Amino acid sequence: MEDLRRRTIRSGLAKLLGQGLSVLMRLAFMVVLARLLDPSEFGLVAMATAITGMLAMFASAGLSTAAVQAKAISATQMSTLFWINMLIGGAFALLCGLLAPVLVAFYGEPRLFWLTILLAPGFLVGAAGVQHLAILQREMRYGSLTLVEFAAQLVGLLSGVVIALAGYRYWALVGATFFTQLATTVGMWTATRWQPGRRLDVAGVVPLLRVGGTVTANTIITYIGFNLEKVLIGRFWGAEALGNYGRAYQLISVPIDNLSNAVGSVAFSALARLQDEPSRLRTYFLKGYALLVSLSVPLTLFLCLFAEPIFLILFGPKWLEAAIIFRLLTPTVLIFSMINPFGWLLLATGRQDRSLRIALVVASVVVVACSIGLPFGPRGVAMAYSAAMVLWFVPHVFWSLHGGPVAPRDILPVIGRSFLAGAVAGMAAILVGKAEGAQLSPLLQVLLGGGVMLLIYAAMILGVFGQARFYADLFRGLRGATT
Repeated sequence: MEDLRRRTIRSGLAKLLGQGLSVLMRLAFMVVLARLLDPSEFGLVAMATAITGMLAMFASAGLSTAAVQAKAISATQMSTLFWINMLIGGAFALLCGLLAPVLVAFYGEPRLFWLTILLAPGFLVGAAGVQHLAILQREMRYGSLTLVEFAAQLVGLLSGVVIALAGYRYWALVGATFFTQLATTVGMWTATRWQPGRRLDVAGVVPLLRVGGTVTANTIITYIGFNLEKVLIGRFWGAEALGNYGRAYQLISVPIDNLSNAVGSVAFSALARLQDEPSRLRTYFLKGYALLVSLSVPLTLFLCLFAEPIFLILFGPKWLEAAIIFRLLTPTVLIFSMINPFGWLLLATGRQDRSLRIALVVASVVVVACSIGLPFGPRGVAMAYSAAMVLWFVPHVFWSLHGGPVAPRDILPVIGRSFLAGAVAGMAAILVGKAEGAQLSPLLQVLLGGGVMLLIYAAMILGVFGQARFYADLFRGLRGATT
């Protein structure tokens, strides 16, 4: 079990470092393209990817998660899952191509035809790496996985910038996506050195297909619920409105999603190994949850308080409308960061059916809320989205944790500490901003206000709430795991 602890810590460190580099690269890419393209061009691509993204969820069929969750899996079963993924990927590549004229008619935008056609090959490319990803996750080889993801993202982003500088404008976004997928799959094959065999065991993977089907249904429902507003904004308010909304949503979700993914993917692999040891599973989960929440709260608060200067620094004045939407969406992203870990817990303990039922309710709540806000434009959608997620948080916690190894009372201290520390730090940053007035440049506003907020938050968490020992133990664990 000590070996699992060391591997978990080492994997978490590798994943956090990799995701940190990923955030920096994606932000750099966003900054460069935001200077080269207009909001309407981002909106144009978002019109297509809002639909093709859903198809990508079907294409993976949840078989990566099923393979990681399985207590034991043979080479023949892995090969069978690979060929099933390829079959599904080919089918969805064809479906994507057939949807091109449908999207043109739905949005009234002819440029979507070839844009959608050229997104289709990505389904096959992505399917070819699904089981290789599962192998790396099962073996907790997150150092190799991080290296592959970093290299692939670098290839994709450089390709996108080159295409944009060559004058092909919004095609840069399509190119970046495809080359990232291609480089990821090539890297996975290289890292695992695993090749699928021709021998199949269809009967042996039926239980895995059931798990994968449930996971896929969960993912699809969640995706629709959390992305339908983009389709509606594009349909009723146009490409420019969607471009501003999509840019705001992407910028605020990039750091939070990467942080959540770094902790979540490692936590899921570790928790899946502890299914039969509820006390250890509870300890692992609570430590991971405490780390994630304590980092997510100040990060989200910082982005909320300094939305306008951040957008001015990164993208320029033409994106200030996106900055307003960005601030309105911060509660949504914060709630996501706090409820996503319950999904890891449910899947790792084999309760994917409950996760599916929860996803159905959450998606319904979000769709209704965003539909109410739609007549008021992107700002109205953002406000309604955030209000719905804030109201849903408590029911989500109790439903997710009911009858499991972790109880709601276990997480309340974690949330309470982070929120109180964040409130004090946020008020201090606001007071500093008022004292300085409009005298400071956007960069100095961010550096000074953000610095004050970070110092006070750290002092509250480490000193007032006595969490210094927790982080000292974590640091020692990191040192021990890397020596």
